[in-house]
Amino acid sequence: MTASALRRRAARVLQRRSLTRLAVYATLIFWAIIYLTPIYLVLNTSLKPRAEVSLDRVWAPPRQVSVDAFIAAVEKLSPNFANSVILTVPATLLSAIIGSLNGYVLSKWRFRGANIIFPLMLFGMFIPYQSILIPLFQLMRELRLAGTLWSLILTHVVYGLPITTLIFRNYYAEIPDELIEAGQIDGASFFKLYTQVVFPLSLPGFVVVIIWQFTQIWNEYLFAVTLADPVTQPITVALSQLAGGQAIDFSLQMAGSFLTALPTLFVYILLGRYFIRGLLAGSVKG
Repeated sequence: MTASALRRRAARVLQRRSLTRLAVYATLIFWAIIYLTPIYLVLNTSLKPRAEVSLDRVWAPPRQVSVDAFIAAVEKLSPNFANSVILTVPATLLSAIIGSLNGYVLSKWRFRGANIIFPLMLFGMFIPYQSILIPLFQLMRELRLAGTLWSLILTHVVYGLPITTLIFRNYYAEIPDELIEAGQIDGASFFKLYTQVVFPLSLPGFVVVIIWQFTQIWNEYLFAVTLADPVTQPITVALSQLAGGQAIDFSLQMAGSFLTALPTLFVYILLGRYFIRGLLAGSVKG
């Protein structure tokens, strides 16, 4: 093959690669636009004065930018925002820590009935919320926790244990047993093995669990509207009540929706790059 033929062949290969890369980028840009369209509509509507919001101008940018809807949303949602923070942070941390201990026990300690206990715990993931609302409310009333944030914290911790246990058990299963055996030979106790051997290796698993639990608890509505009093209701319930009345203020609703979504968005921005890494951690040996 002559040098000119080799150059033509190389040029065709480069052209095909360029076209392939262009097609990939065009596809990614297309789906990014589709994905970001609702966010554009939310921000576009929330920045319009109430008189300017109409169906025929839903796509058009605001003639005059107004932040009145955001100011009103902050005033209405701030107490409930505080409730959501008080609820979500301890519930997420507690479910993560207990799930980590469960995963440690079920993956590294052999005991009778472990193969029965684990499937029974996983069964909890498939129980619909609606099926246990009445007995759950009665239980919280008997415990004198009905209407308090403690009832929601306890509910989300218990309901989150199946998935957190599953994630940590699969993650810890890939930690070499030799590390545990070496610690036992040195006389380390159960909790010392966990705190000094297992826990320092758990960062990827904790990132996955924290992102998952924080998002689920922050966005949850059914338990919040059922178990909490008006004073202790989290932000999702308050957001649904912004639609009250016959004349709906869409600017206020959109501003409230955007503000409600900011904490979960912040968590994903802060920890998102570790999320996939944490999901894949322990899935491949070597």
